Amino acid sequence: MIEAVNLTKVYHIPDKDPGVRGAVKALFRPRHTSKTAVKDVSFAIEPGEIVGYIGVNGAGKSTTIKMLTGILVPTGGQVRVLGRDPHRERVANARDIGVVFGQRSQLWWDLALRESLTMVGRIYEVDDARFQRLISEFSETLELKELLPIPIRNMSLGQKMRAELAATLIHEPRIVYLDEPTIGLDLLVKERIRAFIKRINQEKGTTVVLTTHDLGDIEELCRRVLIIDNGVLIYDGSLETIKQRFGKYREITFETAADLNGLDVPTGADVLEKGGRTLSLRFDRTQTSASRVSASIMSQIEVIDLSLKEPDLSMVVKQIYQGGLKETA
Repeated sequence: MIEAVNLTKVYHIPDKDPGVRGAVKALFRPRHTSKTAVKDVSFAIEPGEIVGYIGVNGAGKSTTIKMLTGILVPTGGQVRVLGRDPHRERVANARDIGVVFGQRSQLWWDLALRESLTMVGRIYEVDDARFQRLISEFSETLELKELLPIPIRNMSLGQKMRAELAATLIHEPRIVYLDEPTIGLDLLVKERIRAFIKRINQEKGTTVVLTTHDLGDIEELCRRVLIIDNGVLIYDGSLETIKQRFGKYREITFETAADLNGLDVPTGADVLEKGGRTLSLRFDRTQTSASRVSASIMSQIEVIDLSLKEPDLSMVVKQIYQGGLKETA
């Protein structure tokens, strides 16, 4: 569905001195500074995949998405979406893709949602019967029925995002790019949007590329992730693999029947919290195991209860950005 080969984008930023004199000087002797936003990025995405594309601010995520959609022209390399060059064949490409930019709207501010969706449907030449079927479907799955007569300007952030999803999918695109679709939303709205994305992927086979800072979105929706850092793709693989590869540390918490004074900490474990009758330890699973740590504590004191916490994705990604990939290379 999507293929990028050595995809590169370099921005040329004007470099001028301040004030009128600097502006005049730049007019006759312009200077530019080059900034490489994406460098030699290569990947392929198969039909029906939901792929997470993650990285810190300025890593190159949105620039990549804009090249895939045809908004930006690559400085180097090639990109093909459904066999097409997305910039040279923008009209044909637009018919098969949908895009949600979390910070920008494609709906008309002063129009009611139904009117906005009608206009989007006309742009994509969606026939009336198909349009009514989709409106009915979205009204149920995205809970839009009560929002249809309301102008976009009067909606909350969560309501606008649900409306944006409906507008993006009104022509049933084969590929959907979601750039920060849950930014600023409360937990309930996030869960609703995640469930909807899962549904269109499972029922219609829609291919989804998701860029987000919300690692909950990635864990909930994606089996595969691409990680970009300073414009360079540093990881392309399964989510489970990076959890296993980089999620070395686990936490175990004990509730004990007696005071913890004089308790020896097992080898390979560090104390995270110790107070009253609660003890939290962190251990490296490559050096020891939960059973050994538990056995050591239980041999010293009576344990009422214990809980084991697996590493979450935020911890794993932080470790990768701190050089985890280089350390394990």
